[in-house]
Amino acid sequence: MSQDDNPWTTLSREIRYENPWIRVVHHEVLNPRGRPGIYGVVEFRNRAVGVIPVDQDGCTWLVGQYRFPLGRYSWEIPEGGAPDGASPAESALRELREETGLVAGTLMDLVRLDLSNSVTDETGVVFLATSLTPGPSAPEETEQLAVRRVPLGQALAEVMDGRITDSLSVTGLMKLKLLADAGHLPAGVLECVRRGLARTGE
Repeated sequence: MSQDDNPWTTLSREIRYENPWIRVVHHEVLNPRGRPGIYGVVEFRNRAVGVIPVDQDGCTWLVGQYRFPLGRYSWEIPEGGAPDGASPAESALRELREETGLVAGTLMDLVRLDLSNSVTDETGVVFLATSLTPGPSAPEETEQLAVRRVPLGQALAEVMDGRITDSLSVTGLMKLKLLADAGHLPAGVLECVRRGLARTGE
């Protein structure tokens, strides 16, 4: 059996709950050993998108908000969702503008990931945004946001000490550091990123 062969047999599939953002699907299955069982999957209608804006000084923007499912406040990179059929890049640019007021002239794909893949089909992509122009923000009515401009080194320090725990933020910032350490960024961007990573003071 190859790695791509599916060892699960689906006997039935039933949508138990759905709303404009997710659906919960109940499956009756035979597991990889051939025994009967169940599998619940949360299917997402949007792809998660995150964006790390970096200016000429090597600073980025963090967005703070209360996360209802966690029951606590969270500091994150600007992020949101790309609906089916929508470009993740265009959706990331929209979220950046809505949450911070920033308009990016350049966008680079940083990392793609599967989020909680034992129970959901949600995927995400994080971008690096540069050539920034400030403007007015326009958060959605469900968002009560605080915004901070910090050096990249400060954002990374908050990942390392556990103040930032959001998966898109942690993955994106760590991938950006790895790319910078390896010199795998465009020359002008690399200089700005390295300058920001060297600073940890707010």
